[in-house]
Amino acid sequence: MGKKSFRILSPCGILGYGFPDSSFENGLKMKPDAIVVDAGSTDAGPHKLGAGVAIVSRLAAKKDLKRIITGGKKLGIPVLIGSAGGSGGKVHVEWTMDIIDEILREEGFEGTRTAIIWADIPKEEIRKSMSKGEVIPLSPTVKPLEAEALEETTSVVAQMGIEPIVQALSMGAELIVCGRAYDPAPFAAVGIFNGFDKALSYHLGKVLECGALCCNPGTTKDCMMGELYEDHFDVYPCDEKRKCSTLSVAAHTFYEKDHPYILHGPGIIQDLSQCRFEQVAKNRVSVYGSHLIPSDGYWIKLEGARLTSYRTCVIAGVRDPILISKIEEVEDLVRKSVAEQYSEINPALYDISFYNYGLNGVMGELEPLKDLPHEIGVLFQVVAKTQDIASAICASLRSTFMHYGYEGRKATAGNLAFPFAPSDIEFGKVFEFSVYHLMKVSDPTALFPIEMR
Repeated sequence: MGKKSFRILSPCGILGYGFPDSSFENGLKMKPDAIVVDAGSTDAGPHKLGAGVAIVSRLAAKKDLKRIITGGKKLGIPVLIGSAGGSGGKVHVEWTMDIIDEILREEGFEGTRTAIIWADIPKEEIRKSMSKGEVIPLSPTVKPLEAEALEETTSVVAQMGIEPIVQALSMGAELIVCGRAYDPAPFAAVGIFNGFDKALSYHLGKVLECGALCCNPGTTKDCMMGELYEDHFDVYPCDEKRKCSTLSVAAHTFYEKDHPYILHGPGIIQDLSQCRFEQVAKNRVSVYGSHLIPSDGYWIKLEGARLTSYRTCVIAGVRDPILISKIEEVEDLVRKSVAEQYSEINPALYDISFYNYGLNGVMGELEPLKDLPHEIGVLFQVVAKTQDIASAICASLRSTFMHYGYEGRKATAGNLAFPFAPSDIEFGKVFEFSVYHLMKVSDPTALFPIEMR
């Protein structure tokens, strides 16, 4: 091993979330060996993937990218971006590259050796794997993948592991833009490429991918440094106001996991049961004992979305204590009244939902606090086969509810207060995850082609 340690600077939890200039400058002064940032997630659901739009605005992405690329150039170190554009599909990567090309021109960095790693999976490859029984649901709540669902899916991406990223590094890439990637993979790849332990590199990637969320106070909008050594790694914030503790780092290690200490990824199973966390400075924690255990083949996670319906919503406030006391009863009556008004529309073509915020709006029937508030916010949602149906039903729902004569009402004025006009909001297309499965592959790089620019 050439270097005794290897530093990775993580600017923020998702590219475009932003980070303080002062923290980033502190991070650069610590002389990192690579800058790595995750840009994607499925946390917000399938819409970004299905609609082909980014998680963040172009303005936000460019602001972060300009600072990151300039910082990498200043130090002569590689910059890696995982899950470009949020969902990591072709349209998302191209959106990101359009911004990057603009920055490279503006800053005079046109000669930057850039690798794009595509993560779009041809449906024909998936069909071949399905015929061999090598496509399985990600979890027991996911149905087996059917040919019809695959056909209706707009596009499919897969989470790449470290292998194609390591390959791009070996080709001399200064800037690597990944399509959909397993969140820790770009962080792990630079460590492994430079000769550091695979298990430690993956574990460090798990901690760094969310920026400074493993600190007190935690946030995704600040910079974090990770440092790999031969037998452990250290993590510490770039802002002195934040602290790392053994508890905060351990807690983040087990963040977003379905098992206390087993973590699955592309071609790996990580066993964190023997991890040891040590406080080595007031804001610095060392982590020992990360291990990998054998995996039954190399499986990649497929993600795909299909259009299911269209959505229109209304937000309103209610302050009448009589209405609040019987809100669900009135909502049911309003729902039935609208169905009668539009009896010519098959009820199977639309769905009406009410969310009463301030009164079980978050937890529903599981809410243990039953005291009535003095006011609530009501979100009406209509999801329908077409936008016209959704908007027509929602408009009827709103107007019926606004003057509905419930028992005990003391006035004939409106029941609802609208915070803005127009009150009805057309959200447009609604997508669902139609592909959320694992696929077995024999070559971890074959489906992730690298384009050098």
